[in-house]
Order: sequence, then C-alpha cells, then structure tokens
Amino acid sequence: MFRYFFLFFFLLTTLYGHHDDSIERVCNELKLVPASKAIIQWERVFSSESRKKRYHINQLSPEVQILLKQYLLDHAADSSQPMVPGL
Repeated sequence: MFRYFFLFFFLLTTLYGHHDDSIERVCNELKLVPASKAIIQWERVFSSESRKKRYHINQLSPEVQILLKQYLLDHAADSSQPMVPGL
C-alpha cells in the first residue's frame, strides 16, 4: 500500500513540475515576471478580458490561463515563494 502511495505522489509531483516548467516558458514568451506584481494585482489582471488582452493572456487556451494564473499567484512578489529574475 505504501509503495502505491509513494508512486502516486512521485508521479503527481513530477507532472506538476513539468507543468511548472511549461508555464515558466509561457511567462518568458509573454514577458511576464511573476514577482513584478502582488497577488491582488495578478488577480485583477485575470478579472477582465481587457486586462488579459493587454498582457496577451487572452490568446491562450482557458486551461493554460488557469495554470498561468496559479503560477503567477504562487510566485507573486508577496507570495511565500516569489520568483525574481536572475535568482
């Protein structure tokens, strides 16, 4: 039983890490820096279509937008793990 739990946990973290790398590339392509805004500011960006359009987020599929939003919130300036360029 423990082996299956460990295998499931390993696969889940591996898949999540893969998405994280892909979303990081999307951020680079769109020139989005997660730590450039606080969590509330990223929430506002995703709250309206005009703001999404300003950052070209509207061109992404809804699934990628959800992953991108979570990535930006997880690494925002006031998050527990801010993502600062060059570190």
